[in-house]
Amino acid sequence: MSPSFVDLALQKQRLQLQSAAQREALVVAAAGLVPALSLLDTVREGTRWLARHPEWVAGGIVALVVARPRVVLRWLQRGFFAWQMWRKVEGWRRERASSMPFAALARFRKS
Repeated sequence: MSPSFVDLALQKQRLQLQSAAQREALVVAAAGLVPALSLLDTVREGTRWLARHPEWVAGGIVALVVARPRVVLRWLQRGFFAWQMWRKVEGWRRERASSMPFAALARFRKS
């Protein structure tokens, strides 16, 4: 065997060992994310279940309206207010962005 082939084989082996060590370090570092990712999986499965069973959502809303109509009305008012504020802020933002220099160029680049 030529010396360059042996050198390449040794370099390959070192890189493989280094890669294995990095994978192990990544597994250890990612172990702290397991609870958060597990919670996200649970939430995602719950939203999928609710999407497949909308009658439970409707039943819950009806139960809230019957049990606490004032609370539901208050939350509807808050939601309507938040929606109105969002529309105003979004309109203000768009108006502000259109008055900025080179705004036409920025819109042209997006298309």
